[in-house]
Amino acid sequence: MKIIIPVAGIGSKLRPHTHTQPKALVPVAGKPILSHIVDYLVTGGYDDFIFIIGYLGDKIEDYVKTKYPNLKSTFIIQEPREGTGHAVWLAREKVNADDELLILLGDTIIDFDLSKLIAMPNSALGVKKVEDPRHFGVVEIDADGIITKVEEKPTIPKSNMALVGIYHFRNAGKLMEALDHIIRNDTRNNGELHLTYGIQRMISVGEKINTFQVGSWFDCGGKSNLLETNAVLLKRSSDINKVQYNFSNTIIIQPVSIANNCDISDSIIGPNVSIGENSIVKHSIIRDSIIGSYAQLETAILHQSIVGSDAYLKGLSQSLNIGDSTEIDFS
Repeated sequence: MKIIIPVAGIGSKLRPHTHTQPKALVPVAGKPILSHIVDYLVTGGYDDFIFIIGYLGDKIEDYVKTKYPNLKSTFIIQEPREGTGHAVWLAREKVNADDELLILLGDTIIDFDLSKLIAMPNSALGVKKVEDPRHFGVVEIDADGIITKVEEKPTIPKSNMALVGIYHFRNAGKLMEALDHIIRNDTRNNGELHLTYGIQRMISVGEKINTFQVGSWFDCGGKSNLLETNAVLLKRSSDINKVQYNFSNTIIIQPVSIANNCDISDSIIGPNVSIGENSIVKHSIIRDSIIGSYAQLETAILHQSIVGSDAYLKGLSQSLNIGDSTEIDFS
């Protein structure tokens, strides 16, 4: 089994954080998005990874080599960035025709049973029902659960089964042949060579592909989704909820994740807060937020906020002497 993780995107919806950090390394629930994906696969016994990098790709390569020195990691630069189909096609020389492939998008965290997926007799695509499928790749299936059609962001969807960014192929050679076909014929949508077009080509030449339902699906492409993912993952983590923190004159409301070497005092932290290593927080109230490493916050009141690494924020502090029948609104 070879695992391909495309992480070449610029992450425009997460700016300004992605001006200096690739989207896959933005932290959520105590570790980068990419680590949530890789850790699960490594736990499952897999170690042969191909990362398709582009924007700030050197940071991803450095992170993977440092964090996972025992992985068999290959890094391929996608330049120009022409879609997920093009990204996967770039790995064609690094896989054998009879290899199995598992492809996961590097900005998506998914709950799925890896062992059940691998045991399925055919290639399979992860799906989940959505209210508005027009923003996703959509599959149509027959009575036997075999995919009959895959369509990228259809204007009038005939199904509400959306692709979630996890793909298992029994035969890498067949996928690469299909991607070769769409690239030779320049099959594009808005300038991109989509992986869904390659999959549709496989179906059209007789390949049987199933669907499998996933559990929770977290697309970490924007601020609100990232904060929601942070909250859900923190609540799920039994390890995080067992940690006892001891900071000076500070109230911790679980679930929170506070990394090593943080200096926190005279504050209220939580719920649903992640704080990176070596950060300083004083005289502050923080909830439902993500704070990067080496950040410094003083007299700050934050909610639904993302503060990047090495950021400094000093809030407003007042000394008041208020008489009877007074109303003050600082909002």
